[in-house]
Amino acid sequence: MTMPRATRWAGLALSIGSLVALAACGGGPVPEDPGGDETAESVDFSQRGPITFVTGKDLSGLLQSEIDAWNKDHPDEEVRLIELPDEADQQRAQMVQNAEAQGSEYTVLSMDVVWTAEFAANGWVVPLPADQMDTSEMLPATVDGGTYFDQLYGMPVTSDGGLLFYRSDWLKAAGIDAPPTTFDEVTAACEAIKEKVSEAKEADCYGGQFNKYEGLTVNFSEFVDSSGGHLVDDDGNATANSEGAVKGLTKLKAMFDDGTIPKAAQTWSEEEGREAFQQGDLVFLRNWPYVYSKFEGEDGSSKVKGKFAVAPLPGVDGPGVSSLGGHNYAISAFAENKGTAIDFINYMANEEEMKARTEKTSQAPTRTAIYTDPELVRQYPYLPVLQQSIENARPRPKVAKYGDVTLAIQDAAYTVIQGNQDPQAALDALQAKLEELLKV
Repeated sequence: MTMPRATRWAGLALSIGSLVALAACGGGPVPEDPGGDETAESVDFSQRGPITFVTGKDLSGLLQSEIDAWNKDHPDEEVRLIELPDEADQQRAQMVQNAEAQGSEYTVLSMDVVWTAEFAANGWVVPLPADQMDTSEMLPATVDGGTYFDQLYGMPVTSDGGLLFYRSDWLKAAGIDAPPTTFDEVTAACEAIKEKVSEAKEADCYGGQFNKYEGLTVNFSEFVDSSGGHLVDDDGNATANSEGAVKGLTKLKAMFDDGTIPKAAQTWSEEEGREAFQQGDLVFLRNWPYVYSKFEGEDGSSKVKGKFAVAPLPGVDGPGVSSLGGHNYAISAFAENKGTAIDFINYMANEEEMKARTEKTSQAPTRTAIYTDPELVRQYPYLPVLQQSIENARPRPKVAKYGDVTLAIQDAAYTVIQGNQDPQAALDALQAKLEELLKV
């Protein structure tokens, strides 16, 4: 989604039904044929040798050192890093192109969790051998995100849940004792802060991901889910024009109209919002946990170091509901040396490596024990909040046409927040589109 993690669907997504990053609405139908009769037992995992690891641009600066450590211990099975563009839609497009060409250059794919069904259904990735992939100590929601038709296709290595970052110093100066749990409280807190805290008078109130890309699907879905509605229900039915959905989009539009969310946020993905908060230009920011280490960075680039805290997401009618993010590691069906790929995935997913990764980058782990590790909780006190966010998150629909679904959702939400259509009309049109797209 994670980190992140945002996606802008390229033109390719218009022609290929797909899953995208970072999260969306919940539930949904799946194709009746799970990519043929292939099982892990029918895949040759005996071949060993050099492989590639394909992922989006590494913003942490840690990944190459992890690969270097593997290569030092496995000189005959070296891993070569292939970094794709930062935007997840472009990552997916290149992975799809390689798969359609049955290219062998890509071995291990770092896939957003919402790509699992599409890649599995098309036979682009192989089921992983259950006896070699131990997921018993991982958060159940993350394992579910890598599972398709009761087979594990993606090993959950990082997860993601939305968090509310806020200026704790400004709230304290304004006499506000606790972070907001609703969007109405967000607006009220900002009004009090601007009135009482001179340093915050020019700051904007609330930021998120509202550009027309997958981040908008994520943020809009969170408004809807916290209003008691869903864009797609748990049985895979379109419910985009339900009372709760209309209420959620109406509230989102109102927050743009009254200035709670700045108009500039209509162009923001994760990084633009992070930069605004990090420079002291926002009171509240909805983002993923990867930004924590940047806000607390020692290089002097952060103006909020030691001045912010983390809370659960607010919602329309009460506490918010995050969309689940994260990345799973899968093996291309067309790659050689799948045995080495299995070992490399397990190396990246082991508890020691995952703990070190969390410590150095604040990326969300998938192993339950890490969330209560005393050393890490002291360093990242938000971990218990993040675990709650992930466990309560709305799961992604496991559908092969999710690319078309998310584009339709983005179109509806964006036209409303720009003031070009009212919420009811936009969602009535979205309902019709989703009903067609979700036909099995």
